[in-house]
Amino acid sequence: MSYREGRFWQPDVTVATVVVRDGKLLMVEERAQGRLVFNQPAGHLEPDESLLEAARRETLEETGWEVELTAFIGAYQWKATNPDGSGGRHYLRFAFAATPVRHLPDRPLDDGIVQAHWLTPEELQQRAERHRSPLVWQVVQDYLGGRRSPLSLLQHVP
Repeated sequence: MSYREGRFWQPDVTVATVVVRDGKLLMVEERAQGRLVFNQPAGHLEPDESLLEAARRETLEETGWEVELTAFIGAYQWKATNPDGSGGRHYLRFAFAATPVRHLPDRPLDDGIVQAHWLTPEELQQRAERHRSPLVWQVVQDYLGGRRSPLSLLQHVP
């Protein structure tokens, strides 16, 4: 039998990229639930899209940067809670390391995106109260700690 009285449960599958240039991280300042928050370039996996395609697309849509993915950092499972403390959505985030290739400054950014910023890890940590979720710093911490796996670990079978 499936999850709770016949309902099928499924987490939100998301991707995120840690893009580094000259020791700084490419971060997105965005509006979420009435707040201005910081996040990696990140978003949902779309139908018929590979995780790698999603990571490149989301980075471009949210920052105007084309990137080359260089490594798989990890998969992260997290349950968000609603503002009232009740239940919430479950997320499965796939995080990637990337290098910037080309900036398209005239490209419009996704709705809700205020601005892309290049921040040092220290500057990002100083804004911890404005991180969109605990995954923001966890992914950066893992990246800074050297966690890297080959992209070939992830297979897309069309």
